[in-house]
Amino acid sequence: MEVVGTNPYTYVISNGYSLDTNGEDYTAPSENQASTKSSKDRGGRWERVTFKIVLSYHGGSFDGWQKQPGLNTVQGVVEKHLGQFVDEKKAKQLEARSLPLEGCAVVAGRTDKGVTALQQVCSFYTWRKDVKSNDIKDAINKAAPDKLRPLHVSQVSRQFHPNFAAKWRRYLYIFPLDEDVKPISGEEQSSKIVEGPECNIKPQSFDVGKVDKIIRQLEGKSLSYKMFARDTQASRSVGPPTECFMFHSRAAVAKLHTADENSEEGTTRAICIELVANRFLRKMVRVLVATAIREAAAGAEEDALLNLMEATCRRATAPPAPPDGLCLVDVGYEDFNRQRCFIVD
Repeated sequence: MEVVGTNPYTYVISNGYSLDTNGEDYTAPSENQASTKSSKDRGGRWERVTFKIVLSYHGGSFDGWQKQPGLNTVQGVVEKHLGQFVDEKKAKQLEARSLPLEGCAVVAGRTDKGVTALQQVCSFYTWRKDVKSNDIKDAINKAAPDKLRPLHVSQVSRQFHPNFAAKWRRYLYIFPLDEDVKPISGEEQSSKIVEGPECNIKPQSFDVGKVDKIIRQLEGKSLSYKMFARDTQASRSVGPPTECFMFHSRAAVAKLHTADENSEEGTTRAICIELVANRFLRKMVRVLVATAIREAAAGAEEDALLNLMEATCRRATAPPAPPDGLCLVDVGYEDFNRQRCFIVD
């Protein structure tokens, strides 16, 4: 992973997505959304054209994904520039309601303020037949240069839904370890202290190897949103729809390229935590990261996170880690393949 600057995700946004591409042009993963039957003989809703849009954006440049009045959000910027492709009927409806001419972008998963995305997926549809994939890509490309970048736009079946059709989401949490850290029993530790409005002071020292052992216990398990999510209604804490299945959960030490002239080797060590599940709820990844680190620093047993699933109060888990270390790497519409992960045995 080639990254430059204080935020490890800045490089790939301004220079294009490069992970796992070997420098080649980006190719979107298969949607596998059944139904490729032609709609030319159908009428009504079947005549609309649906586009799948894969986006990269720098989290620190936006106030999250979801459009909100007075805020600079990714959805707001994207929909504003999709407005030029809205069909005449939709345009008249918006005008009649004194609303701005904007498109509607449906997303695979909303990201919080400060969270970066390398391959976010959204969709847009219109009844206009003259709109092409490159038209949409060019429009979004001009929206926020170096902050927002469309990687790929393709016409897909109207049945495609970026959220409901997704089989898994992959997140990566990265933050630098202290420069003066010494290896402990072959592992790295950190004594960096981080403070923020949503997180406590980070433990002064922890073993990355221990974090990995604790977080690996989540693989193959169903996690309830009850303990590990935040800002959710009570109704979102009971039953299968309120659980996520964890396909992959690992932690390791990584080396990141840095622009720091004082760095002799031009790299800095960082802890990298990779989580892949069928879905996550609000702040869930950041809570899991913060809690795993807290438990490792306290010398807890490897099943610490599993034991916390039985707790009755969310205060038993740690406050969310800062959002600027989190990145939505990609969204999968095919069966999960562990070999695509960054951290593997």
